Amino acid sequence: MTPRFKQELKAKAHHLKPIIIIGSEGLTPGVHNEIDRALTDHELIKIRVNAEDRQERKAITAEVIRHHNAELIGSIGHIIILYRPLPPDL
Repeated sequence: MTPRFKQELKAKAHHLKPIIIIGSEGLTPGVHNEIDRALTDHELIKIRVNAEDRQERKAITAEVIRHHNAELIGSIGHIIILYRPLPPDL
């Protein structure tokens, strides 16, 4: 991913609202299903990670990226921006 493309995605994501909130239950199978569905439908999404500890937020973010094969576009506070391009056959 080129830096220019990443900047374009950040600009597109600026006006998006978080469509998934990871709460006190953490990454449940239901949350993973919703993240997968949102990435498949939209490619570019915002997620709110409601963990007070910065290290816990980083760990959750890393797990989401790994599990969903997504690219981290940016993170500000509790909000992360993820991108996963659609497969060519869709």
